[in-house]
Amino acid sequence: MHGLMMDNPLLISSIVEHADINFPDREIVSVTNDGSLHRYTYKDCFIRVRKLANALEKLGLKEGDRIATMAWNDNRHLEAYYAIGGAGYVCHTINPRLFPEQIIYMINHAEDRWLMIDPLFVPLIEKISPEIPNIEGYILMGDDNDIAENCKLENLVSYESLIREESDNFEWPNLDEKAAVGLCYTSGTTGDPKGVLYNHRSTILHAMALIAPDAMNLSNKDCVLPVVPLFHVNSWGSPYGAMMVGAKIVYPGSKMADGETLYSLTEQEGVTLALGVPTVWLALLQYADQNDKKLNSLQRTIIGGAAVPESMIRDFHSKHDVFVQQAWGMTEMSPLGTVISLKYGMENISHEDLVELQVKQGRGMFGVEMRIVNDEQEILPWDGEAFGALQVKGPWVCSDYYKLDGAAGSHTDDGWFDTGDVAKIDPLGYMQITDRTKDVIKSGGEWISSIEIENTAMGHPGVAEAAVIGIESEKWTERPLLIAVKAEGHDVSKADLLKFFVDKIAKWWIPDDVVFIEEIPHTATGKIKKTALRDQFSDYKASE
Repeated sequence: MHGLMMDNPLLISSIVEHADINFPDREIVSVTNDGSLHRYTYKDCFIRVRKLANALEKLGLKEGDRIATMAWNDNRHLEAYYAIGGAGYVCHTINPRLFPEQIIYMINHAEDRWLMIDPLFVPLIEKISPEIPNIEGYILMGDDNDIAENCKLENLVSYESLIREESDNFEWPNLDEKAAVGLCYTSGTTGDPKGVLYNHRSTILHAMALIAPDAMNLSNKDCVLPVVPLFHVNSWGSPYGAMMVGAKIVYPGSKMADGETLYSLTEQEGVTLALGVPTVWLALLQYADQNDKKLNSLQRTIIGGAAVPESMIRDFHSKHDVFVQQAWGMTEMSPLGTVISLKYGMENISHEDLVELQVKQGRGMFGVEMRIVNDEQEILPWDGEAFGALQVKGPWVCSDYYKLDGAAGSHTDDGWFDTGDVAKIDPLGYMQITDRTKDVIKSGGEWISSIEIENTAMGHPGVAEAAVIGIESEKWTERPLLIAVKAEGHDVSKADLLKFFVDKIAKWWIPDDVVFIEEIPHTATGKIKKTALRDQFSDYKASE
C-alpha cells in the first residue's frame, strides 16, 4: 500500500522557483575579469536564468543533451548551472587546469553539443577546436566586446547577445527526477578521466543534506564564499544549497588562489562561511600574516580535497577565531560524505581534544553509509585502530561511470562503491583517511599512513608543504621518504625534521630520509600529485 502524499519530483528548477519567491533581494557578488565587482540580486539572476533557458531551447537542443562549461566562479557560470539543468539538459563542467588532451577526451566522450567558455580560455579552445568535432558552437561568457577580432572559433556568440532579446518567462519542464542534470569527470591521474553523471534527485537530496546543522549548517543568515570551483564536482553542492536557504553568495572569479582578493572579499562582503581546499587557505593565511590582518566576519570554513594540516587548524583558531570543519568526499559522491561536527556531550570539550577531532574527516551524514574492509573484504570494527579500504553507498553516490557499464570495477558485488581511500573509524563514528589505496606504504607487512606523517611534518614552522611516498627497501619492502618545501624565512634541516617526529608518531613510521624541493606538484584539483613524485624519486634507495 502506498502513502497518500503528493508525488512532486525533486528538480533543480524547484530551487529557482522557491528562491525567487522567498529571497528575491539576496545578493550575489562576483569578481570580474577586470577586477571589478559585479553585484545583483537573486531576482536579477533568475530573470537571466530564464532568458538563457529560452535561448538554449532555440538552439535545437533535446532533453539529455550535454552542454559543456569552462568558466570561473562567477554569476554567469551560476546562471548556466540552473538554466542548463532546469531546462532538461546536462551541464558538463570542465576543469580548465587539466591537460588539453584530457579536455579533448572529455568533450568527445561526453558528446557535448555546445561549449560555454570564459574569455580567458579562448586561446586554449582555439588550439583544440579541430579535435572536438561534436561541438556545434561556442557561447562566450561575456558580451560582444569580449570577442577578439582575430578569434578563430566558428559559430561563436556572446552570452549577453544570446540572451538579450529573450523572454524572461520560461515554463520549466516536468522532468523525471532521475533525469541527468550534471556531468563531472574525475581528474584522470591514472588512465582516462571517468564521467560521473548526477541526476536531479541525487543533487537535491545532497543539497538538503549539506545545509543541515550537523553538516555545513548553511542558512539564510550566511554569506558564503565558495572558492571550491564551479568547474569541479558542483562546487561541493554550494550553488544549490546556498539558494535553497537564501544565503548571500560571493564568487572570486579567476582570483581563486589570490590571498589578497580572498581577504578583501571576506571583509568587505561579510563572509561567514568559506569553502575550499587547503592550498587556497594557505594563500589567505599567509597574506593575513604578512600584512598583520585578522579575519573578522568569517566564522567557519569547510576544508576538503586533501588532508588539513593541524597547523592550519590552529592558525585559523588562534589568529582569526575561525572554526575549521574538515570534510571528505569524492566526485563520485556529489561530493559530500563526511564533515566535522560536534556530537551531544561535546559542548565543553577541551581545545586540544577539539583539534584532535578536527584533524579527522568527520562523521558520515544521513544518506551516506560507510564501512571499512580488509584485503579479504571482511568488515572491520569502528574502534579507531583498525584501518582498511573505505567503501560507501547512498542516494548521491554513483552507481557506475558514464558509458563504462561496470568496466571500471569500482563497485563490490553487494553494491558498495570502493573509494580507493584507506581509513579508520572511531567508536563515535568519526572517520579519518590514512591514505589512498595506491599510496599506502607497506613496510615489513605493516601499513604506514603517509597522511599522518605529512600532517605531522606540516606542524613544524619551517615546513610550508610536505608529501610522503614509499621508496624501495630490500629489508622492509618499502620505507617512507619525506619530501618537503621549506617555509619562507626558515632553514630547517633534515636532522631538525627527523627529531621533530620523535614522540609524535610511531618510531618505525619516522621517514628514513628527508628531501627538500622548491615546489611539490599538484593535480588540477589541488591534490598532491604523488605519481609525479614517485616518478621523480623512482631510483631513490632507502638507507638500511
